[in-house]
Amino acid sequence: MDGSQLGGTIMIFGMTPFTLFHVILSLIGIVSGLIVLAGLIGSDRKESWTLIFLITTVATSVTGFLFPYSGFTPAIGVGIISMIFLIAAIVALYIYRLAGSWRSVYVVSAIVSLYLNCFVLVAQSFQKIPALNALAPTGSEPPFAIVQGILLVLFVIAGFLSLRRFRPIYA
Repeated sequence: MDGSQLGGTIMIFGMTPFTLFHVILSLIGIVSGLIVLAGLIGSDRKESWTLIFLITTVATSVTGFLFPYSGFTPAIGVGIISMIFLIAAIVALYIYRLAGSWRSVYVVSAIVSLYLNCFVLVAQSFQKIPALNALAPTGSEPPFAIVQGILLVLFVIAGFLSLRRFRPIYA
């Protein structure tokens, strides 16, 4: 074996090609989502970035359901919740065109979807990056809770600002 295979499965950066695809989708979703979030705060729809964010974040959730699992896991729960919020965001934006209270539905749903993706990024980082794992090997230690708490506070602030400032005119 030349190191590129493990148990007959091709590995790239220690991941199967499917896992790598899932991670790339997730990272694109997070980066594009942060651009969309900045747009929400600045009352700019960022239409192309929004489409990329929604497609890649839906694809991240869908591919997450395709991993082998036995029974209900926290990851499955996060995926289900994320899909519910993503569907709400898509309906609010593309069907109701942000009319009336649908603007708030879109803002909250898009931000919650992005937050959940970032929450998983932090959790996976603490599991997979040795330096972070040494600080919180089980995910129940204070460093993990502090980082997740800071992330939550930042998203609550961003959500509040977005709800107050995002007033686009849908053409």
